[in-house]
Amino acid sequence: VQLQASGGGLVQAGGSLRLSCAASGRTLSSYHMGWFRQAPGKEREFVSAISWHGWNTYYADSVKGRFTISRDNAKNTMYLQMNSLKPEDTADYYCAAYTRVYFTAPQNMNVHEYDNWGQGTKVTVSS
Repeated sequence: VQLQASGGGLVQAGGSLRLSCAASGRTLSSYHMGWFRQAPGKEREFVSAISWHGWNTYYADSVKGRFTISRDNAKNTMYLQMNSLKPEDTADYYCAAYTRVYFTAPQNMNVHEYDNWGQGTKVTVSS
């Protein structure tokens, strides 16, 4: 599956953005999915993950209550609604497909358990 993230941009602190991750090549419903981000000079970190049917979601503590992950398998697209953005949310955001069948924490928060990384989309939050 090929993944392409989009929807990033420049926003003021407190604002909102919605990221999209479009899949091609294979149906998105075949995969559990995740969002990660990487700030300059830092390692790529887990943001959120969602099971293939959308029933189970996971969030990093730093975004819990502000970000919402969702998916529309009919549209072959996953989303990340980001509200109450903070300057520390500034990063390149990536979507990826989970490589295991069983979707459980903490494995599904591990960057090494994901594959098919799409190109990132840049999010910049100004203070």
